[in-house]
Order: sequence, then C-alpha cells, then structure tokens
Amino acid sequence: MSQNTARTILIVIVIGILAFAGYRVLNMKDQRTAGERVSDAVGAISDGVDKAERQLENRTPGEKVGDAVKDVGDDIKDQSRAQ
Repeated sequence: MSQNTARTILIVIVIGILAFAGYRVLNMKDQRTAGERVSDAVGAISDGVDKAERQLENRTPGEKVGDAVKDVGDDIKDQSRAQ
C-alpha cells in the first residue's frame, strides 16, 4: 500500500470519527433536572415568554443551537427595521 493511499484512508477514518462524535454531541439528551429547567425559564422571562417556555422543554444541544441562530436572525431583523 502506498503512503498516499494510507494517508487517504486515515483521513477518511478521522473525518468519520469526528462526524460521528459531532452527531452524538448534537443529539445528546437534556441532562438538566426539573428545578434547573424552571430556573432557566425564570431567567429567560425577560427575553420573552416564548424563550422562557423553550427552557422547559427537553431539547438536544442541536435544537438549542438552532433556536439560538434563529433568535440572532430575529434580533438582526428587528434592529434593521428600527433604523
């Protein structure tokens, strides 16, 4: 086996491992207790009832990232309208 073939196989294996690890992290179960969820919801009330309600749900980190990206987009849209 040539050195280029071995390097290519190693790169494919590393990318596969990283993709699998990323998938597992983004789909982990929510480990917060009910008390922690309520506390997070109370802390998010100032940001709006809908954001506080999301804190009570059992969501994966991937869903939380998606919500954060959506919230940032909404904030940018609101700021551009205000100008």
